[in-house]
Amino acid sequence: MAAKKAERTLADQWRDILALHARTQCELDRALHQHGLCGSDFEVLDVLSEQRADGVCSYRVQEISERVHLSQSALSRLVARLEKDGLVERGMCEEDRRGVRVALTSKGRALHGDVLPLQRAVLTRMLASG
Repeated sequence: MAAKKAERTLADQWRDILALHARTQCELDRALHQHGLCGSDFEVLDVLSEQRADGVCSYRVQEISERVHLSQSALSRLVARLEKDGLVERGMCEEDRRGVRVALTSKGRALHGDVLPLQRAVLTRMLASG
């Protein structure tokens, strides 16, 4: 009986995490929409805004997909859309010619800076009560 209760508690905790994620994602999408972005767009811009430890300001698509939890194909479509909007640029990966590097453009960096406080405010509001 105790094992069943512990299992149910675990499942309930998991569902609570999923519900909080869904509510937070919806709030982020709603807040970012006025800037032409969704939550996934912002996550990619946010990763790209970070300078890597080696001083490089671009990331391989594979590196981004590991951080934003999108499939590589979904991320490729998202990056193509961001590139079309002038927010990112793609280039050849010097270490591996099969790879593609992605970097923010000045327009992308400016937009990220404009919406960062908005995204952080949504996270604070949603997760503080979490």
